[in-house]
Amino acid sequence: MNDKQNRSILIGAAFLMATSAIGPGFLTQTATFTQEHGANFGFVILASLILSLIAQWNVWRVIGVSGMRGQDVANKVLPGLGYFVALLVALGGLAFNIGNIGGAALGLNVLFNTNNSIGAGISAIIAILIFLNRNAGKAMDTVTKVLGAMMILLIGYVTIVTRPPVGEALARTFMPSEFPYLAIITLVGGTVGGYITFSGGHRLIDAGITGKENLGQINRSATLGMSVAAIVRVLLFLAILGVIATGFTLDADNPPASAFQQGAGTIGYKLFGLVIWAAALTSVVGAAYTSVSFLRTFADVIDKHTDKWIIGFIAASTLIFIFIGRPVVLLVLAGSLNGLILPITLGIMLLAARNPKIVGDYKHPTWLLVLGILVVIITAYLGITSLKGIAALWS
Repeated sequence: MNDKQNRSILIGAAFLMATSAIGPGFLTQTATFTQEHGANFGFVILASLILSLIAQWNVWRVIGVSGMRGQDVANKVLPGLGYFVALLVALGGLAFNIGNIGGAALGLNVLFNTNNSIGAGISAIIAILIFLNRNAGKAMDTVTKVLGAMMILLIGYVTIVTRPPVGEALARTFMPSEFPYLAIITLVGGTVGGYITFSGGHRLIDAGITGKENLGQINRSATLGMSVAAIVRVLLFLAILGVIATGFTLDADNPPASAFQQGAGTIGYKLFGLVIWAAALTSVVGAAYTSVSFLRTFADVIDKHTDKWIIGFIAASTLIFIFIGRPVVLLVLAGSLNGLILPITLGIMLLAARNPKIVGDYKHPTWLLVLGILVVIITAYLGITSLKGIAALWS
């Protein structure tokens, strides 16, 4: 593999992780919680970013150095544990993907006023076509990079148009007037919870970029992915804050679309339809790819026919969405559920970080290990505390 191919895969892995996080749930959560908490949401973004970075660095280092997928690392920590983790992450990925399909349906509804079921079906077919490609990995990298860059540009444009109160947002980022724990755990779950933390790392494993000698590249790829997700989160928050600062109340059926329509008129409304659809499509791809990568340990038939299982995963997510509906609620719930999975998967990675049978002679930094333990404790506490809020959202 030459340097150009290597660099392309590293960037692709970063964007796979970032666009898995920058899904419709990411957009809907940001709009919903900005409406609810106003400028205080800046503090939520800061807190979730710090927690997410620590989780991401720990997980990518362990699976990157070991060259083993998350479930295989878990099996090394405790025989059989990997099967539990694989099932847990896959179920969380399914919940997330149902929401992703819902987001794609919302996007096409904004663009073409299509019925949600029809929009979901069309989006699923497009996602499936990626995995019918002979070189699905390269196709996935290209799609996530192109659509990811497009989302950043479009959201940045609308942020400028809405003229948000940046000073107030900055002040509340460091001195909030409330502590929205449900919003924090939901954002962490939507950014690195469940399957998302492992998406880029598993892509690097499939591409053969592993081992201690590649640790620098692995770290840069992980940091790039988190940086992209953070930039988009901040831009989106400011864009929506600029709208609600005028006294406008977002439409509960499609909060982010109504914000962009109010802030940038009909053009903004249509542009956001494109943004949320692109976000949904890339997240459908990321969720399906990573969830199935966790199931490969279960049976050879899954390992040998991964692309077919990914296609089946997308189809199943779509059918469940069509019969359940409620896309906005599903998008927020999915982030919360994946946040509950995070302390379990991160805890297992930390147990593996100093195990020579897993990472060889690699020495995991003590400061990173300690911070990782703190994140496990914090996210576990916030996750348990938020259970009542999750139940209230569904009722």
